[in-house]
Amino acid sequence: MDPTSICRKARRLAGRQAELCQAEPELVAELARGARLGVRECQFQFRFRRWNCSSHSKAFGRILQQDIRETAFVFAITAAGASHAVTQACSMGELLQCGCQAPRGRTPPRPPGLPNLTGTPGPPGPGSSLDGNAAWEWGGCGDDVDFGDEKSRLFMDARHKRGRGDIRALVQLHNNEAGRLAVRSHTRTECKCHGLSGSCALRTCWQKLPPFREVGARLLERFHGASRVMGTNDGKALLPAGHTLKPPDRADLLYAADSPDFCSANRRTGSPGTRGRACNSSALDLSGCDLLCCGRGHRQESVQLEENCFCRFHWCCVVQCHRCRVRKELSLCL
Repeated sequence: MDPTSICRKARRLAGRQAELCQAEPELVAELARGARLGVRECQFQFRFRRWNCSSHSKAFGRILQQDIRETAFVFAITAAGASHAVTQACSMGELLQCGCQAPRGRTPPRPPGLPNLTGTPGPPGPGSSLDGNAAWEWGGCGDDVDFGDEKSRLFMDARHKRGRGDIRALVQLHNNEAGRLAVRSHTRTECKCHGLSGSCALRTCWQKLPPFREVGARLLERFHGASRVMGTNDGKALLPAGHTLKPPDRADLLYAADSPDFCSANRRTGSPGTRGRACNSSALDLSGCDLLCCGRGHRQESVQLEENCFCRFHWCCVVQCHRCRVRKELSLCL
């Protein structure tokens, strides 16, 4: 898609978003791709829940108008997706505004089993075969998470204007930042050996983004432990909703209202209900028919599906598959 067409088609951009779209359409295209990546990850992580992050526009929009736990996850994962996509595009050379991360000095944090450049060896990590006298330094093409964070913050936070008494904006801005933190705090150090005959006399190391599936899994953990909050009397800050609850930290997801049960379709709340959803009749977890169908029961249905089969790898580098029809028994919620 032509990046400039995104600006023409997007009619609901906030002021700052529209300005950024006109000035840097290629960047906004990556931000939009990252937001879609976030929605797809939400659908994966919530695939067995009563609300499965279905992105039908009207119902999805109604969900986002509520300060519930599910909305907290959506804002966090889309802000994370925007940061992740822009950072990755920088490293791949797809944006003119950025590139690889600048080296962070001559003494990077030391991974297990690697010494720093002073030559002081560190203890070998489990299963490490590294030379204990090897030195290492920043180099390569590190992922510039700072740039991705900055642009995600500039674009994704623009719709939430922080005003007096606006608890919703405070909650949403916090969850956006928690999403970006889930990317930033789990970057990892990757290294490449240099030396004769693989001696690894020197290692060049750089910062690498975590896989986005890992980001989604970590945010799902935060979803399960999300904190309910309320506004202070002056509306400028957030407090735990109960006196016995600990104050949330930057990485926690926040919500201000209870979620509906999502059992039945409800146009007001955006709940699509679970009627007709496939469930696992033998599972006792959220994917099981008892929980997913909200006690209404389920029925068995035989359906014919198409799947890839007889796949072969052809050098290089294509996988070709036939399409086979298979019959499966499904359990569907009543």
